[in-house]
Amino acid sequence: MHDFVARKLSNRLTLTSLIVATVFCATFTTVTAHAQFGAPQTTQVHDASALKPPAGARVAIVEFYDMQCPLCAQTNPQLIAATNQYKIPWVRHDFLIPGHNWSRQAAINARFFDTKSEKMGNDYRDYIFANQISIETPDELHNFTQKFAQAHGVALPFAIDPMGKFAGEVDADVALGKRIGVEHTPTIWIVTEGTHAPQYTEVVNNSKLYQTIDQALAATRGH
Repeated sequence: MHDFVARKLSNRLTLTSLIVATVFCATFTTVTAHAQFGAPQTTQVHDASALKPPAGARVAIVEFYDMQCPLCAQTNPQLIAATNQYKIPWVRHDFLIPGHNWSRQAAINARFFDTKSEKMGNDYRDYIFANQISIETPDELHNFTQKFAQAHGVALPFAIDPMGKFAGEVDADVALGKRIGVEHTPTIWIVTEGTHAPQYTEVVNNSKLYQTIDQALAATRGH
């Protein structure tokens, strides 16, 4: 009888704990950055000064992402295809999601490969997105990073960011995203110089990515 009562009490406590944890997580994600699930609201932009193409470009893609975000991994091949087709710049910014256990290190690793070449850094990002489903722990991230480095003839140092320079760059990206008003990943804008077309248009539906780029290019053609 005592064992039966104890089991009932234990079950009730466990259920109560799960409910509390669920409420906490729901509350937490409403007030912090989060990975995007479902159709998001258009981002309320507070500071648009960074939403512009690089010098010499009429149109560009600006993305805020987290390498551990599933929808970012899903969207990445579409962005690769779009930049290859339209030959426009793709400006990528880290925007780390609280609770992700290896995305910060992945972002730091990417900055290390950036020092070898911009292409290698972006190839690493694409490689991690392509293998994201197989990476659950920091150790598994390290194993994939080691494989990438070996395939590209790069020796990984024992300490990849001993002075914290790359971490500072990642933090600066996150701060930029917050200043703009980014709340979820991925957040993607098609940006122009703003004279003959809207300065920025958010892509909230990936099926409209090409259409949005087409409109931006048409509006800025000849200018």
